[in-house]
Amino acid sequence: MIKPDLDIEIPAELGAVHFVGIGGAGMSGIARLFKASGLTVTGSDRSDSKTAGKLRALGIPVAVGHDAANVGEADTLVVTSALWPDNPEYLLAKERGLTILHRSQALAWLVNRQRLVAVAGAHGKTTSTGMIVTGLLELDQEPSFVNGGVISELGTSSALGDGGIFVVEADESDGSFLLYDTAVALITNVDPDHLDHYGSVEAVEDAFVRFADAASELVVISSDDAGALRVSSRVQHPRVLSFGEAAEADFRVHSIVTDGPVSYVIDHEGVSYPGTLRVPGHHNAINAAGAVAVLVGLGFAPDAAIAAVGSFGGTGRRFELHGTIGGVSVYDDYAHHPTEVAAALTAARTVVGEGRIIAVHQPHLYSRTQLMAGEFAETLERTADFTIVLDVCGAREDPVPGVTGALVSERFADPSHVAYIDDWQRAADFMAETVRPGDFVVTLGCGDVNLLVPQLLAALERASEAGSLPAGDEEPAGA
Repeated sequence: MIKPDLDIEIPAELGAVHFVGIGGAGMSGIARLFKASGLTVTGSDRSDSKTAGKLRALGIPVAVGHDAANVGEADTLVVTSALWPDNPEYLLAKERGLTILHRSQALAWLVNRQRLVAVAGAHGKTTSTGMIVTGLLELDQEPSFVNGGVISELGTSSALGDGGIFVVEADESDGSFLLYDTAVALITNVDPDHLDHYGSVEAVEDAFVRFADAASELVVISSDDAGALRVSSRVQHPRVLSFGEAAEADFRVHSIVTDGPVSYVIDHEGVSYPGTLRVPGHHNAINAAGAVAVLVGLGFAPDAAIAAVGSFGGTGRRFELHGTIGGVSVYDDYAHHPTEVAAALTAARTVVGEGRIIAVHQPHLYSRTQLMAGEFAETLERTADFTIVLDVCGAREDPVPGVTGALVSERFADPSHVAYIDDWQRAADFMAETVRPGDFVVTLGCGDVNLLVPQLLAALERASEAGSLPAGDEEPAGA
């Protein structure tokens, strides 16, 4: 894992820019905007992808695999924290004395020239950012934006606009969200995550206090989340708006109905405003309240803001449907924290009808798995009908002896509700043997578990063609 130097001065001129790991949603979004800004952009990634193909179509060369030769004549290298320090492209850039920027610094180079809306929090950032961007577009604005996922109706995670407003999903995981010259700060929640970087809950909350107080215009913050409440009590900003279900919230959301299209009511300054959403889940009504608060804070009328946010149709990797075979629907979700898993599967429960929810959980990071295995097990057992646990996606971390997916599966109170399977093909085949028409299969994780989806669909296709998809009331059996 590379520890970026967030204190270096970002040059005014970057020259030719090479992105290492350009295929990620955030990195690809920034690369597209650099290209649109007139810069020469190249990139590399460990594997080919649809995203890489789209970048090539824009005239951005993308190499598959990491090799020092990929750096070419670049003047600036853009990296992520997930990059290993022995990456050959990174090592060559250091040897040549090139400017090396963390992706958040590259984003800061773009956004610090406009009125910035920055969305931070342990959960809900991507959806909330998508709601704000969609809302602004519906309100006839032309914002620039960089989101952590593709906004479904736009088909992209980033764009340059000329409306003077830039909306970004701000990454708090390594403190880089403090780099931005933020005008409006939205804090969705403050959970004790990313302790591998911060070291303590107190340090996490300190960072959020600094983020809020640095906003030049407005802070919008949850009225419900315990961590956000602690942060809010310490914030000295003169203009703070709260949102949530709490009675004292400035934008109080209530009367949430999730049976069918989500509907809700927001009370603000003594007036009640009804709204509806295209995306499922109780949590999304709360996300909508935060987005509405931001739009009202920017000067739009509450009723217009609520109607505009209602047009949001979702983002990639957030309860994203990939296909239905033999009556079994396969979804993918980025949820990688117990709170996010609970929100995703609770939303799925509202639309699955009589079907069951089969979760396919990929633990992310050895440190998080070791710390939260019990919480993951309790959440999955409570919100899914059956869970397939895969092995840990270590990402930027080195393996920790004894920390595998079994650490989660072994914490289930009823072992008949879980199977730990460390081989993806066996997991896909097992899934196809245990589902029945009407079930939802939901992959969960922020690693590469989304790449399992084609194998799941292929396994269902084979089972359907063979006539072996169960149709009765069979319960999943242990692996």
